[in-house]
Amino acid sequence: MPADVSLAAVTLPGFAAVPSDPALRSLADFAGCLARLVEPLPRPRIILGHGIGGSIALELVQRHADLVDGLILHAPVGTRLDRRIFPKLMAIPGARSLGRRLFASRLLRPIVRRMLFSRTVPAHYLDRFFEEYRQCSAFSQMFDLITPAWFQGLRPTELSSALLWGEDERLLSVDQLTDYQALLPCAVTRRVPGWGHFPMIERPEEYAAEIASLARSLISPAADASGSTDQDEPASPLPLAGAVGMWGPMVGLMGAGG
Repeated sequence: MPADVSLAAVTLPGFAAVPSDPALRSLADFAGCLARLVEPLPRPRIILGHGIGGSIALELVQRHADLVDGLILHAPVGTRLDRRIFPKLMAIPGARSLGRRLFASRLLRPIVRRMLFSRTVPAHYLDRFFEEYRQCSAFSQMFDLITPAWFQGLRPTELSSALLWGEDERLLSVDQLTDYQALLPCAVTRRVPGWGHFPMIERPEEYAAEIASLARSLISPAADASGSTDQDEPASPLPLAGAVGMWGPMVGLMGAGG
């Protein structure tokens, strides 16, 4: 990240290799867990949510909007679940456990890699990616918590926000962006040519620059409202809290120098 942006990467219980927490039984519980991690961080705060992390970020702003100064959603999971094939397949008994093992198996990795990534990714990073996916104990639970009924129950919010999507997204089609505009009527939208679902892996420097730029644009009104005009005061980094996508919620907390 640029020097004026600090990223607090969050891996919630049940994602990657972090042990699950039996107390987390609803999406509200996961949002509450995230809220407790966010609250001690300095303001202004921007939440970055990708994939399932975007779902948890949406729930966070529904219940703990006072903790958040801005929201960046990057290809979140939530809309059109009743029309997508993958969630329907995961409703078949045993499919979730089998699907997670097959997805992470070394035998099928070359095929899955071609499905997910359009660029070459270092082998050691791919090994970590698939291993953390295999260890993601919350994978099955998320299909029970992120449902059409949950999405339909979300209330629109005028929080300063941004919607980010790759135009080459293969997992969550870019036209889904319009569904989130109804929930975030004040959101700026950014469709990036050439990006798939994991630009943070395939194009890390480009992704960091894009996220930092969006965060700065969301924070500017908050900085103006603070009334701070002391140019001699060194700018503190903008805190960004982030959550992981498919294999662990990508939640990031972001702040910008004022």
